[in-house]
Amino acid sequence: MSLFSTGLSGLNAAQVALQTAGTNVSNVYTPGYNRQVTQLGETQPAGGGVQVNDVERQFNQYIASQLNAATSRSSALETYNTQASQIDNLLADSDSGLAPLMQSFFSSMEDLAGAPSDPAARQGVIGTADTLTGQFRAFDSYLDDMQSGINGQIRDEVTQINNTADQLAKLNRQISLTKAKTGDIPNNLLNQRDHMVATLSERLDVSLSVQDGDTYNVMLGNGQPLVAGNRSYTLEAVPSSADPSRTVVAYNDPGGSQVELRDSTFEGGTLGGLMTFRRETLDKTQNQLGQMALSLAAGFNDQHRAGQDLNGDPGGDFFDIGGPTVFSKDTNNGTANFSAEFSDVSKVTSGDYELRYDKNQDEFSVTRLDTGAQLDSSEVTWDSGKLSFDGVTLTVDNKANLKNGDVYQLQPTRNLAGTLNNVIHDTSKIAAAETDAAGDNANALKLQNLQNADLVGGKASLSESYASMVSDVGNRTNVVQANLDAQNTLTEQLKQVQQSESGVNLDEEAANLIRFQQYYQANAKVIQTASTVFDSILGIR
Repeated sequence: MSLFSTGLSGLNAAQVALQTAGTNVSNVYTPGYNRQVTQLGETQPAGGGVQVNDVERQFNQYIASQLNAATSRSSALETYNTQASQIDNLLADSDSGLAPLMQSFFSSMEDLAGAPSDPAARQGVIGTADTLTGQFRAFDSYLDDMQSGINGQIRDEVTQINNTADQLAKLNRQISLTKAKTGDIPNNLLNQRDHMVATLSERLDVSLSVQDGDTYNVMLGNGQPLVAGNRSYTLEAVPSSADPSRTVVAYNDPGGSQVELRDSTFEGGTLGGLMTFRRETLDKTQNQLGQMALSLAAGFNDQHRAGQDLNGDPGGDFFDIGGPTVFSKDTNNGTANFSAEFSDVSKVTSGDYELRYDKNQDEFSVTRLDTGAQLDSSEVTWDSGKLSFDGVTLTVDNKANLKNGDVYQLQPTRNLAGTLNNVIHDTSKIAAAETDAAGDNANALKLQNLQNADLVGGKASLSESYASMVSDVGNRTNVVQANLDAQNTLTEQLKQVQQSESGVNLDEEAANLIRFQQYYQANAKVIQTASTVFDSILGIR
């Protein structure tokens, strides 16, 4: 190779190296950009010149996968923590919480017991009852709004996931076509695709496999494909077949069928955080609040009916509250429906239940959804179209319409707090007495004593139950916060490892620019020298 050719090859190499360093500098703040390095080698056959073998993208698939998984977990915990903190702040507020209002209500009962005929004392009972029931309804409304908010956020996340999956499939196709045409893959396309995977990981947990060296396949946590080559499969936010008020995620599979996915399919990312928070904290809190409202209403009504009002009449119900909710699953083959009522409030739990009918055995299996435990057959009674367990009795409208495998969901207490009302507004209707004797306060004393009675599940007083609920939410929020802090530390460490390999260091690139500029000038000097030598040879001739 001539001196001219050697110098020219060096100039070309220097230009590429300078271009690469400049590209790195200009993209230092571009999301998903991976630093590039110019790889040089001797010309073949060896002749003293240099050639650019590759402009190599500094990307480590193993580290990227670790970082994506960590980011997915951080995103899930961040979402969970944000939501749980709202409930924690609501319940623990010393001013707007239920604890001081329950105390005020029973204090008004104490005032009534001290002056059972005093209109002011009686009006005080009604006033504090109004305030207490109003707060139960307000809390339930707040939690209902959170349920609706979760539904909306799930729909938004699914839309973004589908868009990203579609773009990933298109990038797979574009990369394959580019490789087929030129034999090379532009680094910018690879960067875009890896950035898409990272973005997807923030929304849900996915696994990645690389096919034929350059095609990405992306799978959900249950192994179903979300992106396969140049094709993407969509998720869809749909009403739950078991509870139409609840938005869940369905998968549109390759065969054209829609499959409703379990909430537990999603553990990572924003979507997983929403699902886990709803399942572990929001549902449980709303159910417990409903159980408290039911226990207050039932316990107080029972005792109030045992007394006499100022007119000498037996006391009536003091509070009004709704009943259990039963949903028939959309996929049922039968058309039977159930109505439900409470048969023993002291046995009612804060759990929801799945009821599955076995026509061959003519029996129901009952599973508590929050624990996954199936009730023993000795705990379930199914007779003459009535199904009873845990203080609830369900009655089927037409047993003949039950089909094998039909599924129902029972929510005994989910929305009860929102239905609690005091129905006595006439002060003379408060049954403070047990007899017609003037000044009789015996029933008022018994009503007051309900403050410390084990009304909730037969195991805890109202104040104990509320304190337990507040503590449970607070502890869970603290655990999630601690896990989030630890996970964020791990994610940040992985991010630093990734950046040390793939990130752009401006100081390093500035040094490269100077180095390759000198490299360029030196090769220009080689060409200049070759020209001088050539001119000298021509002069000799």
